[in-house]
Amino acid sequence: MAALIPYGGVIDSGVVTATQEIALEWLRDGRRMAQALLVEVEGSAPLPDGAMMVIDDRGTIEGSITGGCVEGAVVTEAEQLLAQGPLAGVRVLRYGISDELAGTVGLMCGGIVHILVAELEGEAAEIERAALAEHAAGRLTAVATLVDGPQAGARLAVIDGAVRGSFGAGALLDSNVAREAQGLLEEGKTAVRRFGADGATLGDDLRVHFRSYAPPPRMLIFGAIDFSAALAPIASAIGYDVTICDARAPFARSPRFSASATVRIGWPQELMDGVLLGPRDAVLVFTHDSKFDEPALIAALGTDAGYIGALGSRRTTADREARLRRAGVTDEQLARIHAPCGLDIGSRTAEETAVSVLAEIIASRARRGGEPLRMGQGPIHGRDSAG
Repeated sequence: MAALIPYGGVIDSGVVTATQEIALEWLRDGRRMAQALLVEVEGSAPLPDGAMMVIDDRGTIEGSITGGCVEGAVVTEAEQLLAQGPLAGVRVLRYGISDELAGTVGLMCGGIVHILVAELEGEAAEIERAALAEHAAGRLTAVATLVDGPQAGARLAVIDGAVRGSFGAGALLDSNVAREAQGLLEEGKTAVRRFGADGATLGDDLRVHFRSYAPPPRMLIFGAIDFSAALAPIASAIGYDVTICDARAPFARSPRFSASATVRIGWPQELMDGVLLGPRDAVLVFTHDSKFDEPALIAALGTDAGYIGALGSRRTTADREARLRRAGVTDEQLARIHAPCGLDIGSRTAEETAVSVLAEIIASRARRGGEPLRMGQGPIHGRDSAG
């Protein structure tokens, strides 16, 4: 019996949290509120960056940013901001085990946390409200918050592909931040990036915190073989939630597969039953065995996966396509399958093949041809001309 993959649609693992629901309700009601946002973690901390707490002017507190370690001190800072009024600005707080305050606030996990506290009002409030509303409606959303500089606390969002808001610190910063937000959103990542004072990507003057309201893209790899073991850690490093699937338990149970991926044992048609995949997701078939790869490809074609790829020589690919046609797969469906998968970079080893395949997946997701940059004439970063 197969161990079924607990996958749902694109939104299932990007659910709206209770704190986000309350923040959205308060913003819709026009209630005065401060937001405490965990923007950076050095070392270990109870919660990951992006954790949020909201405090209104009535003393209501919702959410958590460190699981209780520094919440009391942060609430005091937030209440002071609200008491001072909308022009009080923002505060960037730093708590760590090396600080004198650490013993009193209880941050005993050995890490350092950076927390931005600001009243949500004006454009920042409107962007947060719009982003949370779109997230609640199931659309992919990323919010960028400026942490440093005179405009600290300003917000910019990418909502369903459209840019909302401005940092008010120059067009170059807005452009580069929007591009980075889109890239992190596609990977489902929350992170801090640094930019120059002029907005250039090669700089360290301004921190920008990015929150992605989206699950990471999924990658299902059929076949517990060397290529899967080589590809999984790189795919994981660039943001994919990787699952390696195989019906052969002795092969699949090797720790080299579970080190970078979830492992599921079962036949492709069983493992794919009920799985919903979207345009950000990928399915790779590395089995080289018709009783595995054909059911896997047919099942993948029944999803909306943005990339479906299969390894094999050109002869293997032609023979497989003939069998798929006999099984009822149309030419239009076959056109969705990248086979042989990968870019022609002369790869020979499993690791080089992994680079080749991932390069094609990235190029396909970005709708790029994968040619050398020196051969092109347009902007390096797609439609964005700032790069």
